Amino acid sequence: MATKIITTDDLREFKLELIDEFKKILKEHAGTPVKKWLRSPEVRTMLHISPGTLQNLRMNGTLPFTKIGGVLYYDYQDIHKMLTENRVQNRGAF
Repeated sequence: MATKIITTDDLREFKLELIDEFKKILKEHAGTPVKKWLRSPEVRTMLHISPGTLQNLRMNGTLPFTKIGGVLYYDYQDIHKMLTENRVQNRGAF
């Protein structure tokens, strides 16, 4: 078996390649959760809202959901879309 000598330049090049890969991965996944589908307690924690407020968002159609066997699931993208669409611009002093 042949041996290969690794130099400090080789290590430096490897380090730079590794850092570039990490940056690429972080850029692709920046701000998105690991899970696509969230359950009610996770959504309430994320938005700091009560169960009743979450129910109101469902009932008035503000936040779409999927119900499977009595468990409610919310798509993270729908939550993000709801927050973006309901953004209020600063209208001056209160």
